[in-house]
Amino acid sequence: MSVRPVRRVVESVPTMEGAGVRLRRAFGFGDTTDTDPFLLFDDFRGDRPADYLAGFPWHPHRGIETITYVLAGTVAHGDSLGNTGALGAGDVQWMTAGRGILHQEMPTGDAQGRMHGFQLWANLPSAMKMTSPRYQDVGAKDIPEITDDDGTTVRVVCGEFWGKRGPVDGIAAEPQYLDVWVPPGTRKSLPVDTRRNAFAYVFDGAGDFRGASAPFGVLTEKDINENVMREMTGNRSLLLFDSGDEVVVQAGDEGIRFLLVSGAPIKEPVAWYGPIVMNTRGELDTALRELRDGTFIR
Repeated sequence: MSVRPVRRVVESVPTMEGAGVRLRRAFGFGDTTDTDPFLLFDDFRGDRPADYLAGFPWHPHRGIETITYVLAGTVAHGDSLGNTGALGAGDVQWMTAGRGILHQEMPTGDAQGRMHGFQLWANLPSAMKMTSPRYQDVGAKDIPEITDDDGTTVRVVCGEFWGKRGPVDGIAAEPQYLDVWVPPGTRKSLPVDTRRNAFAYVFDGAGDFRGASAPFGVLTEKDINENVMREMTGNRSLLLFDSGDEVVVQAGDEGIRFLLVSGAPIKEPVAWYGPIVMNTRGELDTALRELRDGTFIR
């Protein structure tokens, strides 16, 4: 087995989206080489309704898939095809925008006013950019959850892991989307397909992802513990991994919870204007013209 080294650690950046939602962006609207096939990742959370209640009113999507994972609160959604629904704690929506859809997402907090969720954008290859839109709404109870002997718990949203397959299927990039909890002080190896780009996003606790590089057997236990503490990666941090077939994490004193996401790179040109992502400027101009003249939805 070859451990994936950490290529880069990125602190998510505060930003404003929609009609005034305060969130943290880990990546998006930049070079997609390291994250291909993924385009954008946002962490929206807070306990002040004023920070999120304005929501994400009607906006267009084309050429991508959007993945919304809710941990607290509720996200009500609707679209131009007449679909409506609500995502609660633990629920997932995987929306394939394809040739085009108008969509809105309006969050509300739980009984304590808390709202927390993530949105990930996955690119579609050129051959699928104009496919028919579709939804996969998945309830929390339908997402497999596995607990290993050491207490590590993994929710499998998409892909196959430890013999369980997530309920979301038919996705172009064949991604793996996992919600991982590693108990305090536990060192855990998690397999990742070598053909995929991979990232982890830490949203609770802290841990060390340096893997097997620590010179155990040379340093004393005290030295090792001090080194690990210096290398801990904590809340709202994104780790981009290099090549290998496993990710190794050493959980800190409070444990660590993170998303582990990987997907096969598409390796195609990206031309985008907000939530419209095509391959060429000409295709983008066509989409914007269709938005203006009312022929975007087919």
